[in-house]
Amino acid sequence: METISGGSPPPSPPPSVPANVKPELVEVPRHPERPAIPKYSMISRRGVGTSGRHISLLTNHFKVSVNVPDAVFYQYSVSITSEDNKAVESKGIGRKLIDRLYQTYSSEFSGKRFAYDGEKSLYTVGPLPQNKSEFTVLLEESFSKHESGSPDGGESPSTAIKRSKRSYRSKTYKVEISYAAKIPLNSIALALKGIEIDNSTQDALRVLDIILRQHAANRGCLLVRQSFFHDDSRNFNDVGGGVTGVKGFHSSFRTTQGGLSLNMDVSTTMILTPGPVIDFLIANQNVREPRNVDWMKAKRMLKNLRVKTKHNNMEFKIIGLSEKPCNQQYFPMKLKNRDGAGVEAQIVEITVYEYFSKHCGIKLGYSAYLPCLDVGKPKRPNYLPLELCSLISLQRYKKALSSMQRASLVEKSRQKPQERIKTVTEAVRSYCYDEDPVLSSCGISIEKQLTHVDGRILEPPKLKVGNSEDCIPRNGRWNFNNKTLLNPTSISKWAIVNFSARCDISHISRELINCGRRKGINIERPHTLIEEDQQSRRGSPLARVERMFELIRDKLPGPPEFILCVLAERKNSDIYGPWKKRSLSDFGIVTQCMSPTKINDQYLTNVLLKINSKLGGINSLLAIEHSPHIPLIVDTPTMILGMDVSHGSPGRSDMPSVAAVVGSRCWPLISRYRASVRTQSPKVEMIDALYKPLANGNDDGIIRELLVDFFQTSKGHKPKQIIVFRDGVSESQFNQVLNIELEQIIKAYQHLGEVDIPKFTVIVAQKNHHTKLFQAGGGTENVPPGTVVDTKIVHPRNYDFYMCAHAGMIGTSRPAHYHVLLDEIGFSPDDLLNLVHSLSYVYQRSTTATSIVAPICYAHLAAAQMGQFMKFEDFSETSSGQGSMTSVGSIPVPELPRLHENVEGSMFFC
Repeated sequence: METISGGSPPPSPPPSVPANVKPELVEVPRHPERPAIPKYSMISRRGVGTSGRHISLLTNHFKVSVNVPDAVFYQYSVSITSEDNKAVESKGIGRKLIDRLYQTYSSEFSGKRFAYDGEKSLYTVGPLPQNKSEFTVLLEESFSKHESGSPDGGESPSTAIKRSKRSYRSKTYKVEISYAAKIPLNSIALALKGIEIDNSTQDALRVLDIILRQHAANRGCLLVRQSFFHDDSRNFNDVGGGVTGVKGFHSSFRTTQGGLSLNMDVSTTMILTPGPVIDFLIANQNVREPRNVDWMKAKRMLKNLRVKTKHNNMEFKIIGLSEKPCNQQYFPMKLKNRDGAGVEAQIVEITVYEYFSKHCGIKLGYSAYLPCLDVGKPKRPNYLPLELCSLISLQRYKKALSSMQRASLVEKSRQKPQERIKTVTEAVRSYCYDEDPVLSSCGISIEKQLTHVDGRILEPPKLKVGNSEDCIPRNGRWNFNNKTLLNPTSISKWAIVNFSARCDISHISRELINCGRRKGINIERPHTLIEEDQQSRRGSPLARVERMFELIRDKLPGPPEFILCVLAERKNSDIYGPWKKRSLSDFGIVTQCMSPTKINDQYLTNVLLKINSKLGGINSLLAIEHSPHIPLIVDTPTMILGMDVSHGSPGRSDMPSVAAVVGSRCWPLISRYRASVRTQSPKVEMIDALYKPLANGNDDGIIRELLVDFFQTSKGHKPKQIIVFRDGVSESQFNQVLNIELEQIIKAYQHLGEVDIPKFTVIVAQKNHHTKLFQAGGGTENVPPGTVVDTKIVHPRNYDFYMCAHAGMIGTSRPAHYHVLLDEIGFSPDDLLNLVHSLSYVYQRSTTATSIVAPICYAHLAAAQMGQFMKFEDFSETSSGQGSMTSVGSIPVPELPRLHENVEGSMFFC
């Protein structure tokens, strides 16, 4: 057992067991001095805040009335099998079958309408006549046997020309419906009074949301969780690369202090740009002409996409491409026998091009020399010329967007507050939810105007900068014009390396030194300026970084304390990951990357803020830290944790997730943090390495690192209170945060020899929600920084609030939604709100209030940037030998290389 300091020494090893004694299994009593880890549950709201100036607000919640509160939803399980006894998984076919089922057997359901979730459940208001029923449903499907250019038997070319372009066949399905459960609607009424029974409230809300989804599905919308998107080109925004952003709406029912409400918001998802397939490929691969298309990439990109043909207006799914161009791709065509049944049918070999030209009367152009789309089956290909095919609309694009695409999407999809108010209000009115037969059967009606809510504007915290000068933020912003940093560092042994041919690093060096002098940072002239040679630029990112470090070793007498790295690309540079890995993990050198487009005082000041904090300086502090006077924190050693998990890009299910936790240091300060980072299984949100006992009895977990650092930087104090800010978890995971992650934190604390369990305050912060706040009275701007709402639209029982700490300059601001799961420390509502607000002003890398507390910003930054290490390297074969694999279950997860001891105390990685 290790201790922080002054703890009991490890116990002596037990005596060895004699050979003639048979060991017995005995129950070892728990250490009498170590209390059991308690089980935690979410707390109720303890009151509301009163500090701040009043502001009248609107929110995109629409009041819902329930006129039949004792209505009961009956849930029925749905099983669908085809005529060959195979289960039907397609949501599209499932919805068509249920619609046809109701049309055919409406009398069997006594006229009751129902809501279907598209999978295995349907819901009615009141019971069906029978608890279990079987139905046979015929569904007509259009099909094409061989007008697509790959006939596989039966007709002569002349017959193929004469036959109808669309044929139909009926397929029989068996639909079995059986009773599953009752879901009373009055559980919502009870929840509004603060009474929750099991999961019945969430079940009832889920049924209401399913009704909204069915409403959208009946309109032909694309459904993405609780959002829906119309096939309307007026809502499309091309973002490049064959990708289009489509604007739609999010809708969900929520229980609030003000009653049941419908949360309606504008939503955006990405789809493949509909239209000719060749146009999509040219845009997707950024080439000029069809002949430049990489067909291997095209094959991977097009697989499983759906196309519609020009010549017969039918839809097909792509399974691949032909091996040869259209004018060279042969297939066997069976000719229908005209001479009687006794003569064997003739089979001829014909190209796809020839078939369409001679037998279909379609003259092909550019596609004659390109591969065909294969829309058949693996052993039965069916070829279509490219120029006859167009991608159908509303096919989701699930890969990560490039930085250019993201920038284009933000530019084209942002809406000012008044525009967003108009959009969502018109949507609620036009969708006529009140007329939905299922909603109306339980007496649900929805108001058509936004909800009024009272908010408050908290005063911004006062900051201290150089010479103990006061700095008062205005509109969530401040600057260092004519000011110096509070605790500037000095830089004597440093260098500049240049991976960008367009930058003059001599000019950058002079301007940085001059700007640093004005901010109080003494920067000597760099020891050397290193330019990347032309030949190295043609190498791989790893090779370029290796070559640059060879030059650094050659030109410097020893390791520099700092390197400024100039990159060609501002974001997503291939150099960034390998550079950071080598500098931070292998060599232990603090670096700052930059890619300047314009060198001015503001840009260089922002760069210097990052450099100063990385090298141990302090840019600014809260005035209450400088005093110090922070309620409930200044008198009791208190540690603040920020926790986040970064997942791999969409489409990279093999990429491990990166868990990052930052911990405050130098108590009683709350502005300084250090990070600890680990990998874990892909897409897993709960952090599993907070406490990680090893076979030798040591703990290799995240929390131990941060506890030891807190002790060493806080004059030997051990935290008696811990405030946890957790990002990225949904409401369904709150109990896991309280009873899995919190348990790990306590175990790590006890592992260091501590007996008493510290007091905890646990707060979850969410940004991925759809509640927006607007100024009432027609205000055109976003709500002011410091706006907080803790009444009416918050949870009826739980302790939550909305805070918009930042100044929204673009589009419509999204407030942070904070959920207080636990508060053993005992903050008053005003003290807690002011603490959260103040923590939005301590992010050392900028001079603006952050939209979410700084500990979470740092954790997100650490996880995202350390994740860059994994982008370009296989850790099982790292050159430093530090990469290794850990196994979670049966899935091997590459471990991140640890930071070099020289930079372990610096958490600011970018």
